[in-house]
Amino acid sequence: MPRASVEDSGRPLPELDVSASRPAPLVLEHPVLKALLGAWALAACSAAETAAVEEHLGECGSCADEALRLRGAVGLLHPVEPLDLDPGLRTRVLTGSFGRRPPRIPVPEWATPYDAETARLDALLQDIGDAEWHAPVRLRWFDGRAPTSRRTTVAGVIAHLLTVDGLVATALGLDDPPPLSAALERGDPHAGETADKAANPAARTEAYWRASYFPPTRSIRAPWREQSHTIVRTVSFTGTTTGKRAVSYGDFELPLHDAMLDRAFECWVHAEDIADAVDYPYEPPAPRSLNRMIDLAARMLPAVLAERRRHGLAAPAEGRHLVPAGDPGRSLRLEIEGHGGGEWLIPLDSPGAVGSAEHEVAHIALDGVEFCHLAAGHVSPEDAAAGQLGDRGAIRDVLFATASLSRM
Repeated sequence: MPRASVEDSGRPLPELDVSASRPAPLVLEHPVLKALLGAWALAACSAAETAAVEEHLGECGSCADEALRLRGAVGLLHPVEPLDLDPGLRTRVLTGSFGRRPPRIPVPEWATPYDAETARLDALLQDIGDAEWHAPVRLRWFDGRAPTSRRTTVAGVIAHLLTVDGLVATALGLDDPPPLSAALERGDPHAGETADKAANPAARTEAYWRASYFPPTRSIRAPWREQSHTIVRTVSFTGTTTGKRAVSYGDFELPLHDAMLDRAFECWVHAEDIADAVDYPYEPPAPRSLNRMIDLAARMLPAVLAERRRHGLAAPAEGRHLVPAGDPGRSLRLEIEGHGGGEWLIPLDSPGAVGSAEHEVAHIALDGVEFCHLAAGHVSPEDAAAGQLGDRGAIRDVLFATASLSRM
């Protein structure tokens, strides 16, 4: 049978010899201890050597001074730095580099917002972990009548950007991502007819999600970033005349330079969605880029107003007829405050009319970021914090038209 434990026998436990369990301290000569100072400063000594060195430092002033200098040098080799880089570092580096040596093939000015926003989003994606790529994200937009949304993940948002950026890529003669091109060739019945899917942002996204055998993961980042780099390189090589080429969105078209602004705007908006999902701070675009995005939305408003009026979603102009193209008509003054702000006169009666201060009937004042969130469908028209003056019907129509610019 196993022997009984001494604890169970009732007999007193033997006394422990604590002195025998402790290792004998090292006795080292002064030259040896002085030679160990470098290893001690790097925390590379054994426990016994560390104890011997530290005991010696309390007795030898010259070695203590040398140890202090060595520890300071080690601190310079490993400075403590924050994990987050200065947001303005990239801009300062590029500005300094281009000041010394301008790029041989510069990026067109109308493509710089897209280049900047894709780079900012890519920097955010570098900082998130594998698990955060599956964090839930809700894509929000305004369908013309009410807010709506679609649930996906961080990786699903990048897949969405990849597929819609493909509209610009195909207009430049580039190829769609392989899963999407295969889905378009099959004519997936879940997303409508093939011809419609090829130029419809929502249908393209749904086709890509269905074509993927597994939900998108962080591997989606590489093809998205490669596509954005390729788009910027292509428009840089082809020159400024490429900006006049049309990009089809299915039910409307935009010139390439406006489509690039639209893609920069959506990249920023969805980067904010991702940052909110992973609890990460994210700043608005640079004021110059923000101003261009607001200008694009203001230029699109007359056509959206006319489209809503055709569908009975906007009130007709009482006692007035459509204004001939190029003539002044009733106008709303859109005043955007803050960074990237300015003023725009929005013609109300016809998309071909010209905004006129003499025919101004209403005035709206909005913060720039607030206006962009309204145009993205992240703020409802009723909740937009706008200063209003003048024709209430015209103000309501413009606010709803701004929200109707949004889409999935």
